[in-house]
Amino acid sequence: MSAQGRTGSGFGRSGFTMGARFLLLAIVCVGLMLLDRREQHLVQVRRALSVAVYPVRVAVDLPFRTWNSLRETLAARQALIEENRRFRRARLETEARLLRLESLESENARLRELLDSSARIGNRALVAEILAVDLDPYYQRFDLNRGLVDGVYVGQALIDADGVIGQVVRVGPLTSEAVLITDPDHAVPVSVDRNGVRTIAVGTGDRGRLRLRNLTNNADIVVGDVLVSSGLGGVFPAGYPVARVVDVIRRPDQPFAEVIAEPVSSLDRDREVLLVWNAPDDAPRAAAAAVEASVAEAN
Repeated sequence: MSAQGRTGSGFGRSGFTMGARFLLLAIVCVGLMLLDRREQHLVQVRRALSVAVYPVRVAVDLPFRTWNSLRETLAARQALIEENRRFRRARLETEARLLRLESLESENARLRELLDSSARIGNRALVAEILAVDLDPYYQRFDLNRGLVDGVYVGQALIDADGVIGQVVRVGPLTSEAVLITDPDHAVPVSVDRNGVRTIAVGTGDRGRLRLRNLTNNADIVVGDVLVSSGLGGVFPAGYPVARVVDVIRRPDQPFAEVIAEPVSSLDRDREVLLVWNAPDDAPRAAAAAVEASVAEAN
């Protein structure tokens, strides 16, 4: 019993001691608080303690700050990548639109030149688009998107903004086939613009060369002369540029001079041409017959 009494007595003394300590600490704390509030003696102590504790705060906060910074960096990088992709797509779309606008602008310029050509010749004309071109270099023919429903007829003349291109040789209901003036089977009556000397320009199979037939050695023709359509046969409008003389060879042992001319039209670059009505509506057959006669004469 005495042992149990001693144990209980010890517990009481220990509890009294802890209570006394707590009371003492509370009094000290209150005293320090009052002293600090009135005299500000603990400001320097707090500053020193804050300096000592700062590295600990930084060390504790460093992982969180590093994680937040890394997350923001990754998010910003992904946003920049997406924005860069959008800009690239927008740039490609803009460039495509610019290319299309440039193409439309070029096409508009060509059409204006063609319309200006029709105004110069003063005849009925119709714009036609080239659908297909024969790939044979010695068989220079192409298809047009105009046919009988548009009033196209065999032998009808074709021109562009620079000069004569060729003529229609076959007509279907919706399309037609045309031949260039440089085709070996084609010939066009021309005259020298400078002095009116008449001759026939025959195709050679080369889109950059025409040969002038039946010009004597004493014919008044020189390099640089411009050849225009003479209007004979009623197919091509008179006075329209056809070619420019680039070579004249006169041989004493030959009765005729060898004259080479270069077409003035863009035979290998045109996309649109003009169909010209140069004869009355009842004259297509006569015009075609005149062309056939000129070809036979040239050959």
